[in-house]
Amino acid sequence: MLPSLRAIAARGIFASSAPLIRAVQAAPHTHKRFYAGAAERKKFYENVSISHGEGGFEINLDRKKLKTPHGKVFTVPSEALAVAVATEWDCQRDVIKFYTMHLTTLCNTALDNPTLRNKEQLIKAALKFLETDTVCYRVEEPPGLVELQKNEWDPAIEWAEKRYNVVIGSSTSIEGPIIPTETKDVFSSHLASYNSWALLGIEFIISQLKSLILTMGLIERHLPVERAVLLSRLEEEYQIQQWGNVEWAHDFDLQDLSSRTAAGTLFVHLCSESSTKKHKLLQD
Repeated sequence: MLPSLRAIAARGIFASSAPLIRAVQAAPHTHKRFYAGAAERKKFYENVSISHGEGGFEINLDRKKLKTPHGKVFTVPSEALAVAVATEWDCQRDVIKFYTMHLTTLCNTALDNPTLRNKEQLIKAALKFLETDTVCYRVEEPPGLVELQKNEWDPAIEWAEKRYNVVIGSSTSIEGPIIPTETKDVFSSHLASYNSWALLGIEFIISQLKSLILTMGLIERHLPVERAVLLSRLEEEYQIQQWGNVEWAHDFDLQDLSSRTAAGTLFVHLCSESSTKKHKLLQD
């Protein structure tokens, strides 16, 4: 059996990604925006292993190679990502719950590319969120929420403006702030430094947080997952403090969002790694 993600992190394979791993494992996930197959299937294998193929690292279920929904051999670019995906499969019990396997889903999306998007299109999709970024939209009342947004969101914007040497700002207008063309160009150039797999992960995180600014804070290790999720839910958390909540629903939504966000962040980090080892890495 494969070691757990916690054990792998302890060995140093994932280095500073251990907090992300804990968040990924924290709760079941339900998110169908990205490429995924059936919700559940009876488990049909006993053992999971990793081997090195012509195109990268492959996942083996017993003696059969894992394949994508379109029938391609499931091949990932780094050892660490292969270990993480293999662990998702190894953690399944009697039933394979595909909705808990975000790393597998992201890899399937990258390999099959069902929407036929290239790198330029992925960058444009990410940039669109800058114009409607959660932290840039402000309310005019109630005073408590106005102050909370200023205290919590302003530092995130200030960090991004300083980090990328751009102007972003915020607005109470329903149309949002006017983002300068120069700012968009800077973010476009920065995103172009990532490969297509990492860009897919970035878009996945943005779709969770509804914020390019918070997403880049995560990727740049300026924000931990828990903090980024809290900032993305600031107004909702304020309303809950004022009026209360349905406890189980709130807790599930929070853990679900945290889990998906952590998985996306881990995916981006692992897609930036490379390895050329050509021997079998993990066996039963």
